[in-house]
Amino acid sequence: MEIVEALPHYNLTEEQEKKLIVREYRSLLRSLKPKLKPGDKELLRTAFEIAAEAHKTMRRKSGEPYILHPLAVARICVEEIGLGVRSTICSLLHDTVEDTDITLDDVEREFGAEIARIVDGLTKISNVVDVNASQQAENFKKILLTLTDDPRVILIKLADRLHNMRTLDSMKREKQLKISSETVYVYAPLAHRMGLYNIKTELEDLAMKYLEPEQYKEIAQKLSETKRERSRYINEFIKPLKEKLEKAGFDFEIYGRPKSIHSIWNKMRKKSVAFEEVYDLFAIRVIINSLPEKEKEDCWKVYSIITDEYIPSPARMRDWLSNPKSNGYEALHTTVMGPQGKWVEVQIRSRRMNEIAEKGLAAHWKYKEGAGDESRFDKWFQQIREVLNTEDNDSVNFLQDFKTSFLAEEIFVYTPKGDVKMLPIGSTALDFAFSIHSAVGSHCIGAKVNHKLVPIGHPLRSGDQVEVITSSKQKPTEDWLSLVITPKARTKIKDGLKEEKKKVADEGKYIVQRKLENFGATYNQHNIDILTAFYKLASSFEFYYQVAVKNIDLKELHEFHLLGDKLEPPKPPKPQPDTRTESPGSIAKKDAELIIFGESGDRIVYTLANCCKPIPGDDVFGFVTTGKGLTIHRTNCPNAARLMASFGHRIVKTKWAKNKEISFLTGVRIVGMDDVGVVNKITNLISGEMKLNINAITIEAKEGLFEGNIKIYVHDKDELDELVLRLKQLRGIQTVDRYDSENVSTS
Repeated sequence: MEIVEALPHYNLTEEQEKKLIVREYRSLLRSLKPKLKPGDKELLRTAFEIAAEAHKTMRRKSGEPYILHPLAVARICVEEIGLGVRSTICSLLHDTVEDTDITLDDVEREFGAEIARIVDGLTKISNVVDVNASQQAENFKKILLTLTDDPRVILIKLADRLHNMRTLDSMKREKQLKISSETVYVYAPLAHRMGLYNIKTELEDLAMKYLEPEQYKEIAQKLSETKRERSRYINEFIKPLKEKLEKAGFDFEIYGRPKSIHSIWNKMRKKSVAFEEVYDLFAIRVIINSLPEKEKEDCWKVYSIITDEYIPSPARMRDWLSNPKSNGYEALHTTVMGPQGKWVEVQIRSRRMNEIAEKGLAAHWKYKEGAGDESRFDKWFQQIREVLNTEDNDSVNFLQDFKTSFLAEEIFVYTPKGDVKMLPIGSTALDFAFSIHSAVGSHCIGAKVNHKLVPIGHPLRSGDQVEVITSSKQKPTEDWLSLVITPKARTKIKDGLKEEKKKVADEGKYIVQRKLENFGATYNQHNIDILTAFYKLASSFEFYYQVAVKNIDLKELHEFHLLGDKLEPPKPPKPQPDTRTESPGSIAKKDAELIIFGESGDRIVYTLANCCKPIPGDDVFGFVTTGKGLTIHRTNCPNAARLMASFGHRIVKTKWAKNKEISFLTGVRIVGMDDVGVVNKITNLISGEMKLNINAITIEAKEGLFEGNIKIYVHDKDELDELVLRLKQLRGIQTVDRYDSENVSTS
């Protein structure tokens, strides 16, 4: 479906609005027609009337009547996700309990317990935004609990998010950034995990439209400019395949479809290539009509026909027929060398597989016979349930853990007996050990992968057979936490460490008790609280532990005063006057000129984030950190999506003020032909022609190519863009890129 923008309905008369609402409702009924059973129409009518009445005084940001939103969400559920009547009723009612006078009891009375439970789940989810981080993680846990109860909750929530993204134009910029970050961080991966590839792609593209507007426009424009040339190439590629497939008697469809803007942009970033060098701008899809028992065989036959015509790249073969993904995705992917020396990706699927690829989880219920695939989803839900039932106080990390463990692609590894275990990509031998049993994990000293001895941190690959080696003397250590990515392993390691720490802290407790008694103070909670606060520790447990490991020396006790048997901390020394040449006031003033916050023009002191090194002209936001005050990040910083999605309440709208006096450190990476005088040409342009100050330069030549990293001071993004452009124009220079954040040193 095309991306729908927010329509300015607010200029319609009341009569026209009513007609529009009725028209939308009728379209919804038409989409549902094949699924309607006797009595369904009346239930839908009731749900629509309740929602319309409940929302009658409400408007969306664009000015349109609010009821159009639940109607649009219901249509996405039916037309794009393939859900049925009960989900449609839930979609129509999804905002009523939260935003209007209608209660869950009303919903249950009218439609029964099942629908009330789903609406309750949807109501809980809508609280995920705009709260402090740990509360947000708690709410996210609620989402997942409802997901494992009834996956329709998440499917309707995804439809709701998709409609909000399609109509995001009428929101304020900071809201657009926050909602888009959350979408890309949580909802797009969730759609992917549910097998909803089209929705995942559209969510990513829409988020990119707001987070990276310039790149989005540029790629969209280039895609439209190269459309005719692409169509010509696709037809040339398809022609011989069509003839061969027809000759072989297949009933099939073959077509080319463009890759999403977001995935093209990702390729450009990861491989540091220009748009023109991204070879897979499109994929060819072959969909065959085949009997369920012959699907696999037919797909391989099609593969054989394609690879007879074009030579495949063995490294880029993906067989998801023998081992479907846990979200049910089945297909055969291959990349072949097409005409004009271009690599082309070809995806081969049956009609059933294609429906599952597009409708994901919802299509599974239609093909219930495929019990093997169904159990894949059940397995996944079971793993989520396990993690949710583990009581772990560190709920802020929960979102991150969930992302790496449950929204990532998975690998399949085998036990020595040949049982298959499903683990997220990036899992190690230690993750595998904990997936078997927590005791096996805790005592793991190594593993044999495909009969070869490996350390516990060895990353696993799909198809590995793993045997865990244990020792009763082994126990978890702190550095194990950096060797695992699954929540189960992480939680069990933390539990083991707590147990160990508790033994050590008990020794510390005994030492403190003795010291206090020798000093003449009583060992009681008041005195322990005084000491814990004095050493700036979070708890008395931590205090005892630090004493036991000798990080705290209690010799300082003699500085304390005794009031009876109560301790009183020493008075803090007077602060020394600042001897720096520039007073803090002048620095704040100078810095303040660079940035204007919000709409009020208040000035404030800030630091620039080391992870992305922003400069004036970059699209930026402020993030209130604990301890460091305000930090400025670029909106395309690698950490931006995580910060905006997890800590939305700490984001501050930020923009640059005009200032040409102050320079900022940034960096460029240059790759080109290793030629005599190339360094001279580059430095002459930077220092001589553009009068920019170079901070550091490293040039490395290898096999006829050189790679140079140059750190320079610029005033703003325009100056950097001009430098990049002029460097690219020098003879023999291949690419010039601004540093990726991880390559900029933190000096």
